Amino acid sequence: MDTQKEALQRIITTLANKNDEIQNFIDTLSHVLKGVQANSTKVLSDLDEEFDGLYSVLDEMKESMTNSIKQEQSHKTHELQNQLSQCTNALESSEELLEFASRSMDIKDAEEFTKAARQIKDRVTMAAAFRLSLKPKLSDNMTHLMVDFSQERQMLQSLKFLPVPKAPEIDPADCIVADNCVTVAWKMPEEDNKIDHYVLEYRKTNYDGLPRVKDERCWEMVDNIKGAEHTLSGLKFDSKFMNCRVRACNKAVAGEYSDPVTLETKALTFGLDNTSAHLNLKVEDSCVEWDPMAGKSQESKVKGKENKGSATPSPKRTSVTSRPAMGRGSRDRFTGESYTVLGDTAIESGQHYWEVKAQKDCKSYSVGITYRTIGKFDQLGKTNISWCLYVNNWLQTTFAAKHNNKAKALEVAVPDRIGVYCDFDGGQLLFYNGDTKQLLYSFKTKFTQPVVPGFMVWCGGITVCTGLQVPSAVKTLQKTENGMSGSSGSLTSVAQ
Repeated sequence: MDTQKEALQRIITTLANKNDEIQNFIDTLSHVLKGVQANSTKVLSDLDEEFDGLYSVLDEMKESMTNSIKQEQSHKTHELQNQLSQCTNALESSEELLEFASRSMDIKDAEEFTKAARQIKDRVTMAAAFRLSLKPKLSDNMTHLMVDFSQERQMLQSLKFLPVPKAPEIDPADCIVADNCVTVAWKMPEEDNKIDHYVLEYRKTNYDGLPRVKDERCWEMVDNIKGAEHTLSGLKFDSKFMNCRVRACNKAVAGEYSDPVTLETKALTFGLDNTSAHLNLKVEDSCVEWDPMAGKSQESKVKGKENKGSATPSPKRTSVTSRPAMGRGSRDRFTGESYTVLGDTAIESGQHYWEVKAQKDCKSYSVGITYRTIGKFDQLGKTNISWCLYVNNWLQTTFAAKHNNKAKALEVAVPDRIGVYCDFDGGQLLFYNGDTKQLLYSFKTKFTQPVVPGFMVWCGGITVCTGLQVPSAVKTLQKTENGMSGSSGSLTSVAQ
């Protein structure tokens, strides 16, 4: 019966996964159909705009060339009209002179004839008819303004859609995810020397496999990439995966996107459990600040109720191991002088890394891990179930590793950022300079329960940075430097 139920449950799970996959594909098809409609409308509009532009250019060219013909016509007409007018006037004057000369031939008086002949000779000498050029100034030829658009017509008839670059290909094996950076590399299916640049889009997701249309995140874009790879740096890995896609662009048009790839971006991301925070701690997002006035009245009331008629031993004398284990979200709030807050995510396996940066005026703080069973009066490093680095800037600087109420002074400067590396399976807790990745201290133990990040703050504040991969430098250093002088045998233990 149980075996049949298990088999049926597997079938149900398989069917549910398949239904989810099909639904995602239906959403994708619906999205593509909408894209076809929207993109068709856009290219039709672009086509109209381009042809309108051509029509406008042709109209302008026609108007310009028409004006040139009309100007040439006007110029020739004006010049020839002037020449015609001059010739007409000269002809009239010449005809008048000819008539006068003909009448003079009938003069009988010798003296008058001589006078008329001399007058005719003088007028002939000055006559315009003998100074005119009897050749037209301009010809009627207009062939220099003729056109032949046969070549241009062929060009217009050869108009076609722009060549679109093919979609690039991304090989996940060529992509690198390390140190909170993602390097995406791609190649073209065939050589294309017209490509001007590439556009890379990426988005975070918690779904493996093909991207979902209804994913909760939007695509982010990096434009004008000249090479065939790009590195996204300074990322916070607050999702399990990242989708990436790329397309090529020439001077005029962008091609299709490549098939998207899904890259794993696994890193520990946790928040601060405000329900565990001491009342004098102000917790906002990833920041913790000490507030001496916060919750003062509430804390006094709590202490009054606890001490009134109570036979419970002093918190300082209470054994941590005797306290009952508490589940996540059900523990007591830290109180007394334990200005502590815990992370809201338990670590049960694997290797993880996070960093802490203190405010410049912070007087005292601790960074480490603990079991959730730590008592509400207990301070980090003062029990056998908590490990930490402790910084005290009051009067003089103290920098020490603490565990089980034992401290090991560290002969190094306090860094601006402290990196915490927890190898749960390997039983290692290592602290690093967050900037240089110099090993500050390492604990070697055997974790018997899940651990949670822990933070103590007094007079100041700290900022916790999560979503970080284990840095490559830390991976290398923890292999080569494990067990070196940074560790202290006196602080090594097996926590129960």
